[in-house]
Order: sequence, then C-alpha cells, then structure tokens
Amino acid sequence: MSWRRLLFVLVIVLGLVVPVGSAAAAPRSTSFTQDWRFVLADPANAHQPDFDDSAWRRLDLPHDWSIEFDPDPGAAPGEGYYRAGTGWYRKTFTLPATTKGKRISLEFDGVYMDSRVYVNGKLAATHPYGYTGFNVDMTDVVHTDGKPNVVAVKVVHQAPSSRWYAGSGIYRNVHLQVTEPVHVARHGVFVTTPNLKTTYPKGYADIDVKTDVQGAGTVTHEVLDADGKSVAKGTLRITKPVLWSTAKPYLYTLVTKVGKDTVRTPFGIRWFEFSPSEGFSLNGKGMKLEGVNLHHTLGALGAAVSEDGIRQQLTTMKRMGVNTIRTSHNPPAPEFVRLCDELGLLLMIEAFDTWRTPKKKYDYGRFFDEHSSKDIKEMVHAAKNSPSVIMWSIGNEIPDGTSVEVGVPIARRLIDDIKSVDRTRPVVIGSHSYTSVPKDGSAQDQILKMLDGVGLNYNSAKSIDALHAKYPNTFFLESESSSSTSSRGVYLDPRQKNTGQDYTPGRMGSSSYDNNIVGWASSGEHALKKDRDRKFLAGEFVWAGQDYIGEPTPYHGVFPVRSSLFGAVDTAGFEKDQFYLYQSQWSTTPMVHLLPMNWTDHEPGEQVVVWAYSNAPEVELFLNGRSLGTKSFQAKKTTYGKSYLETNGPTGDDRTYSGGSYTSPNGGTGHLRLEWTVPFERGTLTAVARKAGAQVATDTVRTAGAPARVELKTVPGKELDYVTATVVDANGVVVPCDNQITFETDGRIVGTDNGRQEDRENFTSPVRSAYQGKVLAIVTHGARVTAKLGAATPRPAADASYSGAATTLPQHLVDGDPATAWSNFYTKAQTPQLTATSLSHATDWVALNFQQRTIGKLTARFVTGGTYALPKAIDVRYWDGAKYTPVTGLRVTWAGESGAPSTITFDPVATTSVRLHLTSAAPGTAGGFFRISELS
Repeated sequence: MSWRRLLFVLVIVLGLVVPVGSAAAAPRSTSFTQDWRFVLADPANAHQPDFDDSAWRRLDLPHDWSIEFDPDPGAAPGEGYYRAGTGWYRKTFTLPATTKGKRISLEFDGVYMDSRVYVNGKLAATHPYGYTGFNVDMTDVVHTDGKPNVVAVKVVHQAPSSRWYAGSGIYRNVHLQVTEPVHVARHGVFVTTPNLKTTYPKGYADIDVKTDVQGAGTVTHEVLDADGKSVAKGTLRITKPVLWSTAKPYLYTLVTKVGKDTVRTPFGIRWFEFSPSEGFSLNGKGMKLEGVNLHHTLGALGAAVSEDGIRQQLTTMKRMGVNTIRTSHNPPAPEFVRLCDELGLLLMIEAFDTWRTPKKKYDYGRFFDEHSSKDIKEMVHAAKNSPSVIMWSIGNEIPDGTSVEVGVPIARRLIDDIKSVDRTRPVVIGSHSYTSVPKDGSAQDQILKMLDGVGLNYNSAKSIDALHAKYPNTFFLESESSSSTSSRGVYLDPRQKNTGQDYTPGRMGSSSYDNNIVGWASSGEHALKKDRDRKFLAGEFVWAGQDYIGEPTPYHGVFPVRSSLFGAVDTAGFEKDQFYLYQSQWSTTPMVHLLPMNWTDHEPGEQVVVWAYSNAPEVELFLNGRSLGTKSFQAKKTTYGKSYLETNGPTGDDRTYSGGSYTSPNGGTGHLRLEWTVPFERGTLTAVARKAGAQVATDTVRTAGAPARVELKTVPGKELDYVTATVVDANGVVVPCDNQITFETDGRIVGTDNGRQEDRENFTSPVRSAYQGKVLAIVTHGARVTAKLGAATPRPAADASYSGAATTLPQHLVDGDPATAWSNFYTKAQTPQLTATSLSHATDWVALNFQQRTIGKLTARFVTGGTYALPKAIDVRYWDGAKYTPVTGLRVTWAGESGAPSTITFDPVATTSVRLHLTSAAPGTAGGFFRISELS
C-alpha cells in the first residue's frame, strides 16, 4: 500500500512566521501601510520617481477601491455590479543610514490583481495572482543616504475576473523588511512535532525545526510557553506539553536566532488523523468537521483586510458551533490564519478556483501555467506553521479536472508542488465531478487516486456511499453542502420543501424556512442529517457561513441584488434563522430559537407556522402566557453509536428514497426542528426549552408598535468598532421596519450595512435604510456614535406581496401596456432531491399608492386560463394613517373574458393607498395563480 493510502496520522504542529525584533534590535518587519497616494487611472510615467502625484488621493492601506462606488447595472452581476479598472499607488519614503549594507525588501500580503511594483523607476516585481503574498527585494535600488525613495504599484483589474466580488487594489497589508546580510530566509522556519501521538502519552513532545538561512551563521532555537517562559532550549523537548485544540487553542513560540537576526514563530502542539473508515480525529478524539465556506470579503469593508472584521466574522462562526473553515476558493490573509490559530478554528486552505481553462474571461487562468507552481508553494509556505491548518486543496470545481490530457498532469504537478514544501498534511480537492462513481481510468478516477482525500460538492447520500465503497482507502468530506438560500426575516410557504423567491422591488428575498433550494442544492437540514449519519465522512462545509458580495443567487442578473443569499448570517453579520439551525446541531450550549422572528406583520387570526430550533429534548410554546403545548424530539443513535435528537415521521425531503423522505442507515427519518400552527394575535410568543424537566433556554418574539427610537450596541475592536443600530418601539421591541437611519460620529464611518441583499446604497454612506429594523455601522475605534431615526421608505406607485418572476412586477399594473402584467406565478426546477414545484399561494395582495385622494372604484384586468384563474374572493383595504382597514360596501362585477375589466366598487374613502387581497380559487395547485395586466 502506498504512503498516500495510509491512515493520516499528522503530527505536525505549526505556526505562522511573524518576525519581530528583540528588545535590543530594530524590528525586522515594520508596517508600510500609511501615507500612500492613489489614483484610479493609468497616467503615463506614473512609475517615475519625479512624477507629480500631489493631486492624487492620500490614504492608508489596506484599500479596496471597488467597494467605494455605487453598484453599476452595467457591471458584472457575479461581481456584485462593482467596477474594476486600473489603479496606481505611490509612496515616498526614506531609509536611515543604519540600513546601509542590509537586505531591504517589501512584503505584500496580497494585491488584486496583476500587479507591477516599481522602485525608484525600475520594475522590481510582477505578481498576477491576487491571493498570494510576494516579496520585492529593493536592496540594490534604494537609497540609504537620506535621499527619498519612491515605490509605485500598478494594479490592473480587468473584469470579469472572478465569479464573486474580489475587490480591487492593495487590499492586504504591506511590510518593510530590513534584515542583516546573514538572516533567516523568507518562510525559512518550519517547526514540527514528530511522533507526537506516541510521545504525548509518555509526557513529552519533541520539537523538530528546519531552518533556511541566507549566509553562514550559527542557528539557535528556544521555545517559550504562552506566558513567555522558556520551556526548551538546544534539544527541543517539552515535558507535559499543552495541546492545541479547538476548545483550548494553546500556542507556544519558537525563537530562532542567527547572528543578529531573530525570528519568532507561534505554533501549537497537536496531532490529527483522517481515516477513510473512521473519519476525522484531533488529538486522538473523534470529531466531525462542522464547517463553513467563507469568501475573503468582509461585508461593508469589501476586500480590505481588517483584523477586527475577521475577528467579528470568526467569533460569530464559533458561536454558531463552527469548528472548521474552508477558505473558498483562495489562500487567505495572514491575519485570518493567525486568528484561526488563536480562536481554535481548523482550516482547509484552498489554492485556486480555476486552472488553465478559465471560468471568466480575465481570471487567473491567463497566468496559471506560468505562475501556479510558485503560487501554490507560496500558499503552503505562508501557513505551514499554523496548527489550525489540516488540509491543502489544489482547487475548486475545476473544469480541467475532467480531462485526462490536461487535468491529470496538472493535478500531479500541484500535488508535488505542495509535497515539496509540506508532506505532513493531506492534499485534497473540492469538486462537483464526483456526483456519480467515476469510470476506471477517467480523469476523475486518476486524480482521486493521486489525492489523499476528496472534497465532494453537493453529493447525494447514495453517491457518497457508492464512492466510499469503491474507494475504501480514500477519505471523503463534503467541501460544499446545502446551498440553501434565505433572507433575514422573509418567510414563504413553510409547508413546501421548495418554493419561489419574491421579485417585488424593495421586497426581493427568499424564504427563511430552509425551503428555497437552488438547482444543485439541498436544505440545510438534509445536509446535516446526511453528514451526521456517516462515520467515515470527515464532515461538511456549509455553503456558506456568511453572505458575500457577488454571485447573487438566486437573483443572478436581477439588479440591484448584489450579494449572495447563501449565508447563515448576512453581510452585516446579523444572524438569519439558518444560523440557529446549525447552532442547534453543532453547539452544546443550551439554546432555542423561534421563527418567524417577526411577530408583527401578520393578520389577526392568520395561521402562522412556527418552528423552534433547539438542542434540548423538548420545547413548550406560550402565546401571551397561554401554553400552546409541548413538542418533543426523539432520542436516536446513528449506526456507529452517536446520539442525536430528531422528530419521527416522513420529511418528504428526498425523492430518491422510497416514500420520498431521506432515511438514515438506522432506518430513522424526521426533522431537526419542532413545529406548531398558531393563530396570530398581537403580543408575546415564547419558547421554553427543557431537559429532564428543567428549563435550560428560552426565546421570545414580540409584536412591535410604531418606531420610536434607535438603540445602539457597540462591540469594540483594536482599530474598528462595530455598532449595531436597532429600531425599537416605545417599549423597546424591535420594529421590523425599513426606516432610514443617519449616523453621526466624532471619528470616521468606515462602512455601513443592513444585510439586505437587494440594497443598492453605498457601503461608505453614513445614511442607510434599516432592514428588518437593523443597521450596522463600522467606525474608527473609540469614536462616539449617535443615530437619528428617519422616515420609512416611500411606497412605490404599485406594490405587491409577492411577484413570481423578474418579468411580472407590480409596475406592470400601471404601465399602460396590456402585454405586460403582474403575477404571483413562479416555478422551481427539480433538484437532486426534490421535484419541480409550482404551487399557488392561498392569498396575495396588490396595491396602488398615490397622493391623498378620495377613492371608491377600482378596475382590474385579470388574465385567466391555464395556470391563471380569477380570485375566489377579493378584500379591499385602505390605509387609514396607521394600518390597512377593510372598506365597506364592497361590490365586484367580474369580466366575462380574460383581460377584460372587472369592476370593484366600495364606499369612498380618503386615503393614500389601497390594497386588493386576493384569495386563490385553487390554493396549493398549479392552477390557482393570479395575473393582472392593469389596475386603475
């Protein structure tokens, strides 16, 4: 059996090299981010030292120029409708005479993309890839006699270059490196703890260090514990070592000296195993990888790296129960890796989203053949000392991966590139090309046999089992699972397993009942059960942990939807209901969560489907103090003995199983949530979770009154503070409104965000509309912030509760064109688990909004036939200044044919808005939809 088929007992414990000087010496590395000049243009001779850049904008790095603009409907929707372009950065600096005779360089953590670096007019480096760091040696071209030096960086971002928003510019940090002629080389320390699985039970860990030195000199090493106390010198053996784990991410520091040069390398002591039959274990304890995919952007900050922003994101993921992150689909910033080390999050670091064959016209495929070996080695070098890193991925959903002639030799080269740097971690791929078992000799078959493990994207349970049966010596994990889409506070068709999304302008969003499933995907619940039931499966990475700008699925190409809907939290970091689904399965801290989170926007007596996510065995529901009954989970066990909670009964979530319900290997089927149907009444709805009869958690939703004020809550960082503004009523209840909020501060507002995927407001604006009552402001640390409550968003001339397609919007009610129409008709295509769906709602409404007037008659032209029918009933309501009130004297005269005018009269009312509430004649069928070509 070859080495790559053996059980991976990985005993490497490593840390990111972060060189700093000793107290007696000048720092080896200093920040080089302040006081740059920038222009979004391509002026001639901008690289020359004497070029006049005085009119250019002055700024500090990191910087993303794309996020500063408004979304442009002419730009690529996959990139969030943001513009790219060519930009220049320049910085003038001097070096003291003490740097003469030393090695001087600039370390760029990342520039997006295709960058050229000039120093004193000379081209010093080029670097096409936007996600790997690179070093620029300036020793032979800089002045060390007090004369000014000029570094100029040209950044060329041609769009489309990516399937998601990538940002533009020097978006990661830059460092000035000054070293002695004899020094530890860049990425020159590699620390491991060999045989730890054997030595740790004996009470010690041996530390092995490989050091690459430039020049000749004696190298010494010392290990410090987390308190800075020396625990090993010379022969590096640590007695009674503290292990690094996700629960206790303990870090040591290796101090390496050669001559006057000192490098400090944080690392952790741990071992892990990937077993093709037993799954994953850390420090000898079996555990599932309960992971998420994260793109590199940070909401309102765009791509610009912020340690505070990353910490906010990662701590939110930890709170959800996440223990592993996949850096989809690129190497991360050094700060991201370091914070995973510190917070206790495991990492699957990925190299590329494309190889030679491009996915977008201007993507990395243009540079792949020439640069990919260097870039993938840089990825490994940059994070090889990190205890959090447990896998290297050579790519994601690579088109070349299905080609024997192209993909197979590339895969072999990339694997060899990684192994030339680090042979201690497995090499995998993320792929959607294994949804069925590969044919012998195919590209998929050959590449799988080269790899240590395979990440599967959106495989069915049956295909996973079939792959495991054919390849019993390869470990498998789900590198992407679920892809369920949702919008915070949007709830549609809870009885349906898959439903359409609303296209009404101002209301675009998809259902948070875990039931908006795109064509390749499954519900979050289904993905959780599939992973839970298979011991051999190492775990899953949900797509995605957080909404990200670009790839606006399921609204691709529908402006102004500029961000994805895949996240468990939105771009602002506010939790959606999906967050609590995963928390209920991944966290042991007692919790319960009610949805819908909005207990305000319902009609009296409306039958509201209420769910509770909880990790407690039973939940009792109370409405205004009255018990609505207790619902319980059943205690079950997987075939390998893992205990879990689930209801009993068919779920209807997988048509590939008999009965249409996903069935566990133990024969069980059921839901991961509890359900009630509650006739709505205003007040308080409370869930009480109990275990062994004792209350362990509660959750409450309340009916809100009119917006009264804004409450602010600040989470401070080192450089940035995150301020959440919540609109509340007079009693402090959150109001699910869209009122405008204006922020004022004595510092600087770096960005604002409400998490609304449809939002087209500029992320740098101090004025932003609330979404479901919330807005986030990111401000400079320590700034005082106030928030002023403004008016609600004005109503459009025509509106609707739901529009089924981008071509059947409320505006067509009043455009005077009989060929256009509003409709609530929608379709959802078949998915791997679910049949195609097109089922009419029980009710929907359309509305006209206008200046104050008296009205007593409406004319509506209903289109009928096929999927469209006249309503069973019409209820007309008018805005009385506080709420919609039913009219009196309602009379309807129906037209005799399709498209002819039906007349609706009622006692005249003075108002600014009227709504027609339409009741379907055939709800839940394909023939009860509405289509109205004109409403006047």
